[in-house]
Amino acid sequence: MQPHHPHRHQPDTGPRALLAELWRDFAPWPAVSLRLADEIICLASVLLAIFWSHLLGVGNVGWAAFSAYMVIRTSFADSLWRGGLRVLGTAAGVALAWLLAPQLMRATALLSIALALGGAITLYLALLDRRGYGWLIAGLSFAMVLVDGMQHPDQSLGQFAQARLLEVCVGTGAAVLVSALAMLALPRTTQPPTPEPIALECRQAAFLHALQGGVALALIPWVWRVFHLQALSQSSITIMAVMMVPMADLAALAAPAATRLRHRLVGAGIGGLLATAVLLLSHASPLIMTLAACIGVMVGRHIENGKLPITYAGTQFALAFLVVLVPDGGPDAALGIERLAGIFLGMALLEPVRLLFQRFAR
Repeated sequence: MQPHHPHRHQPDTGPRALLAELWRDFAPWPAVSLRLADEIICLASVLLAIFWSHLLGVGNVGWAAFSAYMVIRTSFADSLWRGGLRVLGTAAGVALAWLLAPQLMRATALLSIALALGGAITLYLALLDRRGYGWLIAGLSFAMVLVDGMQHPDQSLGQFAQARLLEVCVGTGAAVLVSALAMLALPRTTQPPTPEPIALECRQAAFLHALQGGVALALIPWVWRVFHLQALSQSSITIMAVMMVPMADLAALAAPAATRLRHRLVGAGIGGLLATAVLLLSHASPLIMTLAACIGVMVGRHIENGKLPITYAGTQFALAFLVVLVPDGGPDAALGIERLAGIFLGMALLEPVRLLFQRFAR
């Protein structure tokens, strides 16, 4: 199996060459290998998360499934570390949102400022701190709960917060359990990388980069006030996820966010459209939908674990496939399409902010 590099960034190649390389990458699949073993382990954790979600009556089954997808690693130590950061980050984010919401919901401007500050601060810390994954999840959870509360003022915000935490705990628990069982069959040791000192120039680049994400998040309350578009929590997820980039790329003055935006657009677009087609054509057949979910997870993980410069697109393919194909309480094509629209809206909010910052930087 290829090492897992969630933040790897490589130069783009031409579309034809990239498609040819992708075809060659899938040609021997599914050959018996450690890479295939990782894909099977990942699939097992996702299926277990979906099963537990339905058993426990979890609201957003797709988010629980994707939590399992993001936490699971063939190394039990890595899975446990990421799982702990995801749970703690979620708990901190939803608790802070729940505490501040009564004051923030009084005015659109207050909510906008809170989303900007929360997003920018957590993104900055996520870029620089070795516990960056936890900071990212904290900021993302903070934004999700506030946006959910904004869109549903007649419902208890505490229920939203508890639901987000339960979804993450279910997915994380499934991933850690499967990883522990896999460790018995695939023992391996990992040596944690030694953190390198962060130069002042890197901190300045991280600050400007995180500020862009905060400004994009600040636009969400105003979009809701004017257009009342649904699934804006998916837009906040998109903004935070796209702006989480390797520090090496920021230090090299690369354009990692633009690349990740393209990869998210392609990956989420293809994954979401395929999942929507399955929803519409399967006539809610549990067998067909389960098989489709299995294939989607395996394909996304295969691309993510590959050597091609589109690994992030594989992650986004799996994300969109799961959140669209596994809506709350069963098949719902309308809800799946709504969530996919939220992902694209997040991209549409982020890109003008990025271009504006680039213009002033020049």
